[in-house]
Amino acid sequence: MFDFSLNIIGNDWIMIAIVALALLLGTKRLPDITRKIAKVTAQYDKTKNMVQEEIQKAKGEFNLNVSGPVMTERQKLETLAKSLGISADNKTDDDLRNLVNLKLAGTTKSDQDSASKQ
Repeated sequence: MFDFSLNIIGNDWIMIAIVALALLLGTKRLPDITRKIAKVTAQYDKTKNMVQEEIQKAKGEFNLNVSGPVMTERQKLETLAKSLGISADNKTDDDLRNLVNLKLAGTTKSDQDSASKQ
């Protein structure tokens, strides 16, 4: 029936939080607390960047960018083949699987041709 909620949006909440912190902690402890919070956020950003760099290093030469969910096995194969630089035109699913496996294993086209002749 009655809506007693506060209609406060945006930066107003930040001001309320600052005033509440000043009242709870006092003006003498507030600078120390803000410094500690700044150190924690800086360490978080530094760690996040380190983790992202390690992921990029581990990913190596493969560019596996998937823009959204794929629905079928064929779409998965085509996305993977495209990210590995393999053309999916006029190839069956089995051909794509074999080419992807060979590419991931690090073999070359000449290795594949010599293996197929034997």
